[in-house]
Amino acid sequence: MNQNILFNDDLAFDKKHDAWCLTALLSAQVITVYFHSMQLKSLEEIDSCTKFDLEEIVELWLEKNEPEASTIHIQMR
Repeated sequence: MNQNILFNDDLAFDKKHDAWCLTALLSAQVITVYFHSMQLKSLEEIDSCTKFDLEEIVELWLEKNEPEASTIHIQMR
């Protein structure tokens, strides 16, 4: 687990980006993470188990990538 990232409990669907999103604190910077997925898009709400999985996906993404700005867009299948 990446100890440098703290996830906020604000997972919500963003109509503008047509994706689920959440915010997190990464090294004292607030970032917004968008999850682009057809499967997720069809859900009315996301349960805590799926939310945990999404947070893990972000941690794995951060192990291989550096955010270029205050937003991260993760394309999922």
